[in-house]
Amino acid sequence: ILGGAKVSDKIQLIKTMLDKVDRMIIGGGMAYTFLKVLDNVSIGSSLFDEEGAKIVKEIMELAKAKNVEINLPVDFVVSSKFGEDGEVKAATKEEGIPDGFMGLDCGPETCKMNAAVIAGSKTIIWNGPMGVFEMTKFETGTKSMMDAFVAACAAGSVAVIGGGDTATCAKKYGTEDKVTHVSTGGGASLELLEGKNLPGVATLNDK
Repeated sequence: ILGGAKVSDKIQLIKTMLDKVDRMIIGGGMAYTFLKVLDNVSIGSSLFDEEGAKIVKEIMELAKAKNVEINLPVDFVVSSKFGEDGEVKAATKEEGIPDGFMGLDCGPETCKMNAAVIAGSKTIIWNGPMGVFEMTKFETGTKSMMDAFVAACAAGSVAVIGGGDTATCAKKYGTEDKVTHVSTGGGASLELLEGKNLPGVATLNDK
């Protein structure tokens, strides 16, 4: 499960993980870049990563070649400004996000879809929130994913939270002891998943 803002920050991670996973959920701010490039969805003033956009099609072709199912959001919670005091409403992928609005969370259909993917998985790694979870109006996508994540762990799946904002979510929702592992090293956990050598681990391996 990958969330967060920029595709370009996670290109290497996505490519490496395509060799290791059956399914990938792409959410958060970076999903809007995928939706605009792949399906020409109107994204209003949502985040758009110019650099990341250049390799979206390559990522999807790789996923197809490796038979990896990519799950992108189908509905959104949008706002006229980055904050809870704007006009907040729902939008779907079909109708797009209106001009002057930005997507700040995924909507109820996407939450259901993500929960089903999580429930059907035995090993789950999550890095990056689904929306601006720090604001109550835009936390539902991330909070409902955490509920599904905890339920999967209780049902016997290995459920790992990979650092950064996602570790903050676990702390906020009191779920740190309800999942298999919470890594507090955001960047380091990404590098490990990317297949890079971590100096501290390499030193231990040398002994």
